Amino acid sequence: MTEFSRRKFIITAGASAVGSVFLKGCLGNPPDSVTGTQTQQVAAVNISPEQAPETTRVKLGYVPIVESAPLIIAKEKGFFAKHGMTEVELSKQASWGAARDNVEIGAAGGGIDGGQWQMPMPHLISEGIITKGNAKIPMYLLAQLNTHGNGIAVASKWEGKGINLKLAQGEQIVSQLKSSGNLFKAAHTFPRVNQDFWIRYWLGAGGINPDGDINLMPVPSAQTVANMKTGTMDAFSTGDPWPYRIVKDKIGYMAALTAEIWKNHPEEYLAIRADWVDKNPKATKALLKGVMEAQQWLDNFDNREEAAKILAGRNYFNLPVEILTEPFQGKYEMGDGRTINDRSMAALYWKDEKGSVSYPYKSHDLWFFTESVRWGFLPPDTLTKAKAIIDKVNREDLWREAAKELGVAAADIPTSTSRGVETFFDGVKFDPENPAAYLKSLKIKKA
Repeated sequence: MTEFSRRKFIITAGASAVGSVFLKGCLGNPPDSVTGTQTQQVAAVNISPEQAPETTRVKLGYVPIVESAPLIIAKEKGFFAKHGMTEVELSKQASWGAARDNVEIGAAGGGIDGGQWQMPMPHLISEGIITKGNAKIPMYLLAQLNTHGNGIAVASKWEGKGINLKLAQGEQIVSQLKSSGNLFKAAHTFPRVNQDFWIRYWLGAGGINPDGDINLMPVPSAQTVANMKTGTMDAFSTGDPWPYRIVKDKIGYMAALTAEIWKNHPEEYLAIRADWVDKNPKATKALLKGVMEAQQWLDNFDNREEAAKILAGRNYFNLPVEILTEPFQGKYEMGDGRTINDRSMAALYWKDEKGSVSYPYKSHDLWFFTESVRWGFLPPDTLTKAKAIIDKVNREDLWREAAKELGVAAADIPTSTSRGVETFFDGVKFDPENPAAYLKSLKIKKA
């Protein structure tokens, strides 16, 4: 019998959605010095030899936006430790470029083993498309971390002028600025991935070409906010808490939530270097089980206040907790005369109106590839190769195995790798069985 099969892990955690049992007579721990929250001891679990992880150590990178919440909660509430991963190190990344560089190096070289990613970064890194010297660093996509939690923020000087969800006057304003030689300036946090795609879709649906009508550039979130304060940035696309922060700071408003652009859309993902996963398949599933429990805990809205306090702590986001509290409940003070109060529009982590959030649908991977072709980021023949790349990178099979070991209800484990036809706010549909038809239907594109 291995050491892990004999060992019990006494962990700090709250009751999980799958039934952690509290130790009788436990008085709890003192308040955490970072978050000020009170945590409790839960009963240890015996880990069977068949599930005992090969290593207890992994280093995961994250960017301080709400997409990282499952990783942070899994560590802080003890869900990683519960499944034997007692030495999970979370490493805050200065930017998405830094995360890419650090996963190239790997934890052994002072970098990271994997972590939180915008899409399709794991595929692009695996194919050597965005790495130094085009080196191929194979990665495995393991789980979707969340849906929603992103927005398009616009400088307050445009409030009330029709730069809104449907861009009522956007095309006219952008055209006038272009004629005067003073292009509308917008930003995202990294090129050719989620937050670039969200703002591009929004602009394209409003008749604006992001590659010719405006100046669209990558800028770190914090710098974008600083630029908006000085009046040198008109709009940006990024994750909470940044869009909402500019509303609270009265320097802008939110033209759109990504939940309005594409309800229940795929957002960010957990992906790890393939060499680490291949060497440590049981540890990988232990990590997945920890993430799944954290996602279930997060989707209990009674836990959202505590979650906000943990994330806002100086070790993680280091910002006022109220910037997170209301958006976590689906309450958005949008500015421009709009408010939203709808939990289905909040960041969700385990389930949404269409079913599983955590499961990594291959059909969503295909949408990101199709958008990459749309904007000329990848050549048109990519769509003929996409399935092979997706099958190599997307390890939904490991997600399924981990879910079954965790005891997830069969109804919560998708039976297909496709979520089917997706519908966007402008009425456009994406059928993963016919991505070419989707491309053909789009008015503004390069491909």
